[in-house]
Amino acid sequence: MLRTLAILLLHAVFVFGCGTPAVKPDTSRIVNGQDARAHSWPWQISLQVKHGARYHHTCGGTLIGPRWVLTAGHCIWPGDIYRVVLGEHDMSLQEGTEQIRDILRIIVHPSWDIDHVADGNDLALLKLDKSPIMSDSVSVACLPQAEEILAHGTPCYITGWGNLYTHGPMPDKLQQALLPVVEHNICSRSDWWGGTVKKTMVCAGGDDVSGCNGDSGGPLNCLGRDGRWYLQGVTSFVSMSKCNEVKKPTVFTRISAFTDWLSEVMLHY
Repeated sequence: MLRTLAILLLHAVFVFGCGTPAVKPDTSRIVNGQDARAHSWPWQISLQVKHGARYHHTCGGTLIGPRWVLTAGHCIWPGDIYRVVLGEHDMSLQEGTEQIRDILRIIVHPSWDIDHVADGNDLALLKLDKSPIMSDSVSVACLPQAEEILAHGTPCYITGWGNLYTHGPMPDKLQQALLPVVEHNICSRSDWWGGTVKKTMVCAGGDDVSGCNGDSGGPLNCLGRDGRWYLQGVTSFVSMSKCNEVKKPTVFTRISAFTDWLSEVMLHY
């Protein structure tokens, strides 16, 4: 039954117009990350946490439905107050495209355990208090088919406002970087991530290019054969020693392993 619901949900998002940004991403010259073309990843959100009277960027996330944002479970801490900013590009400016939404409900995956990150299930769904206005700067990403496995070397892109390098500064403008997929049989080798990487995860990038602190919860964007962009992963963890370590690609929660859970939550809350 849930598989049927998942198919219906994915179809609904597809019909809604997912994965087709009005501004085409610049994928022609990415070496080690660069400023993204403004609003070319319109499903990217900034998850912000309240400190005192102000909010600060803490994680990324992805708009996957009119009122639903998907981020990482480790981005959510009990008692903290969060908001979502959509249509953001340059955090140093008020560009007029930003839409701020409060969070009505937070559903962390029931099997997520902050003390055992390598067990996986690093996901949280955020229900917004009201739907954002869809525009050239705000739209939804497509979700993959259940259990879809990306081929080794598939070109995907990480996006976020995370540190530019280990212990480096946070950028004002949204960054993007090409991260080719590393298949599980390679990523799980003993001299790579070993048993830390589960089959419900996907590895991408490594060495010179990776995610970094602040990118957590953001999307792994992969172009489908139909010309639409799919959310294939949610940024989960990188090497503890440095962000771009050899044989330690960025590890993402593989979305195609969780389509039933996503459907169940989104249909019942």
